[in-house]
Amino acid sequence: MPNIKLPDGKQIKFDKPISGFDICNKISKSLSKNALIMSVNGEPKDLFFNIKKDSSVKIFTAKDPEGLDTIRHDTAHILAMAVQELFPGTQVTIGPVIQDGFYYDFSRKEPFTQEDLDKIEKKMREIVDRDEKTRREVWERKKAIDHFKKNGEIYKSEIIKSIPENEEVSLYFHGEWHDLCRGPHLPSTGKIGKYFKLMKVSGAYWRGDSKNEMLQRIYGTSWASQKELDDYLKRIEEAEKRDHRKLGKEMDLFHFREESPGSVFWHEKGWTLFQKLIDYMRLRQKRAGYKEINTPEILDRSLWEKSGHWEKFGEHMYTSTTPDEKIFAVKPMNCPGCVQVFNQGLKSYRDLPLKMSEFGKVHRYEPSGALHGLMRVRAFTQDDAHIFCTEDQITSESLSVTNLILDIYKELGFSDVILKYSDRPDVRVGDDEIWDKSESALLEAVKATKLEYSVNKGEGAFYGPKIEFVLRDAIGRDWQCGTLQVDLNLPERLGASYVDKDGSKKVPVMLHRALFGSLERFIGILIENYAGKFPFWISPLQVVVIPVSDEFDKYAKEITSKINSSGINCQVDLKNHNLNYKIREHSLSKVPILLICGKKEVDSNSVTIRRLDSNKQENMKLNKFLEKYTALNKASSN
Repeated sequence: MPNIKLPDGKQIKFDKPISGFDICNKISKSLSKNALIMSVNGEPKDLFFNIKKDSSVKIFTAKDPEGLDTIRHDTAHILAMAVQELFPGTQVTIGPVIQDGFYYDFSRKEPFTQEDLDKIEKKMREIVDRDEKTRREVWERKKAIDHFKKNGEIYKSEIIKSIPENEEVSLYFHGEWHDLCRGPHLPSTGKIGKYFKLMKVSGAYWRGDSKNEMLQRIYGTSWASQKELDDYLKRIEEAEKRDHRKLGKEMDLFHFREESPGSVFWHEKGWTLFQKLIDYMRLRQKRAGYKEINTPEILDRSLWEKSGHWEKFGEHMYTSTTPDEKIFAVKPMNCPGCVQVFNQGLKSYRDLPLKMSEFGKVHRYEPSGALHGLMRVRAFTQDDAHIFCTEDQITSESLSVTNLILDIYKELGFSDVILKYSDRPDVRVGDDEIWDKSESALLEAVKATKLEYSVNKGEGAFYGPKIEFVLRDAIGRDWQCGTLQVDLNLPERLGASYVDKDGSKKVPVMLHRALFGSLERFIGILIENYAGKFPFWISPLQVVVIPVSDEFDKYAKEITSKINSSGINCQVDLKNHNLNYKIREHSLSKVPILLICGKKEVDSNSVTIRRLDSNKQENMKLNKFLEKYTALNKASSN
């Protein structure tokens, strides 16, 4: 009879096979009420799963990520259930859980409308009220295929054919409605709650292949409480206001064109912001001992074959064949070029660690449907660096990089940062011995930071394990930006070496490091984090001087010149518009400081300051203004 071991070490002996319900009842009434699913020996299971032997069991509630994911999974099922009740003949395909919600793809001739979504939501609430019981059945493969074909569900029968022969074909029933699914699921539809909302409809190709039928994808969100749902909807509303594409247009920063999809056309102010970030990073890297280099954007195919990129990354590379039939590729990464710089001249162990930085423009093919403003582009600039070091220096250099990244993020307004450690992927270069060594060294460095971290199994780069730095923005969204990767493969493949103390040649370890990652993407994150209202020192246009009439144009020009001479980016607005129009225009474009000048200001050699998002005005002597804002025009590390 089963002996059940709980996470706290406590053991409960039962005299017959039992379910998760029995375990919950034994522990407490509150757990019985709140339990959603369980894990048995690490495997997720329904609460009605029958346990016949000694097992380790953990119960999950809505407070656990596993519980919330199951609520979302079940909500996806009742979405499909509601659609088929309302629109008979609609085929359901797949409906996975995604971040903050779920989606389900449907095959239906008529497009879903907003009115349809409202009807579906209402029907979903009815299904929750019906509290349909959930059960799981395992079917013989042919029976399942024939069943779904008979019901006109050709997509489901196709999915069953793709299930490996050694896996069960399981169906979940909610009342009489059923779907092909691995599970686990909640005991009944009433357990889902009514804290969900359908968000939108979009198109999606079956299996992501443009050669297949276009399906209709309904997105939804589901939470464990009304407060969580309301908070999420507020975040979504706020995110729409902060959309960098919308603000980029209002602030005159950049635009995109169909003639060059995924490439940014930077305007003057956007390019000023871009260069400010580079100047800031250049200063921080110089202080940290980095030597800046620059390498070609186009390199012969042979180098990419040596590096392994041609085989592992070739489908994302832009290539060209010259008249003499040589094949070149536009670089998708800066690493191989940096190794070529390292290889020039003899290197000694005394030269290590050697830190080389590069603001390298790279190009990677992304499907057009994946492009998203500055966040997902085909051409971008990486704030790359590669640190050549010995194996003994991996931990100390990784800590140095980590501290630099965290300090820079904090200075730019991001103090909430999460570390994620990723080990070897299935598709990779190098033998397991090298990977063992790389993973062990990097994990030691991660632990030495004393920071909390999570592990992403199999998510490392194809040449080495990595740390990802995920920052949280002002409205609680997470963005993966910086990376640090240990590489014992690429230096050897490209012939890098140094002379050790004993005179022998050794292959250096190569640490790949990016702080912003993509400058384009990081600027998009900055725009949304600050809603375009940047700190003074980052703002591309910091001050606009506005004379109240053309009588004071001369004075406005004079103070604009003095402000620019102090290193603050300032412009004067002499357009033939009234004062209120100019104030609205520059406020919309998020200029942090407007200086109003008229007779009073001319007579007293002063300026009247109007700050963004404030109706209050302050008069200040020009020399005091220059002193105060020159000091503000620097990062704290400057």
